[in-house]
Amino acid sequence: MLPGPPLVTPAEPSAARGGFAVVDVEATGRSPWRHRVVEVAVVLLDERLRPEGEFCTLLDPLGPVGPTHVHRIAQEDVEGAPRFREIAPLLLELLTGRVLVGHHVTCDHAFLDREFARIGVPLPPVPSLCTMRLARAHLPEAGGFGLAACVAAAGLGGFAAHTALGDARATAGLLRHCLGAPSCPPGDWAEPLREAAAVPWPRLGRARSRPSGEPVPLVLRGSSRPAPPVLSNGLLYGPRPPLAPPPAAARKAAGAMGSTA
Repeated sequence: MLPGPPLVTPAEPSAARGGFAVVDVEATGRSPWRHRVVEVAVVLLDERLRPEGEFCTLLDPLGPVGPTHVHRIAQEDVEGAPRFREIAPLLLELLTGRVLVGHHVTCDHAFLDREFARIGVPLPPVPSLCTMRLARAHLPEAGGFGLAACVAAAGLGGFAAHTALGDARATAGLLRHCLGAPSCPPGDWAEPLREAAAVPWPRLGRARSRPSGEPVPLVLRGSSRPAPPVLSNGLLYGPRPPLAPPPAAARKAAGAMGSTA
């Protein structure tokens, strides 16, 4: 059995990056208490909603992968994939100091909270934004409030639904659309940014390697073997599509907060 990464002291808020961490998980079932995360993705946006990087990997759930007909992940896809505890230190680094964002964010948060709890790491109370709730308030023309319906109503184009990275990218685009709406006052998201910057997060020692001495892999969908990460500013894993410039309202609000370019 792999040893758990050692728990270290909480990170100082001043050392944390600001902005948003848009998350999505695919899981082996619907219950965070009984089921496990089988894929996780994070799309990072700064305080002005500019893209900073992405992270994605399949995970070994140490059991059946669950509803393949929904998430399209087969058992053989997770062979050789990391366990959650192996990527937990990096995941904490990506989330630290940021507002947690998701489409029905309470679900993604619950799965992450339980996965961290299984390795003895309590997540701090972190400010969050739910794009489903934002869409209800600022995208009334949507025919429904599932992610696909909201993305279509916002005119954001197609995306790889029910993949963690596809859903996270779509949610990031939806966040930018909703926060740029004239009906969305900057205070609705400026305050969560300030709160997130003050939250102390735990740190974990990095998982250096497998017992065999091999480095901990990241495994992407459609790859029969671990893919080496492609880094940009120390954060980006894998390819990312270009995003449209942040809306003018977002730039103006971020400038009012004293953000730097």
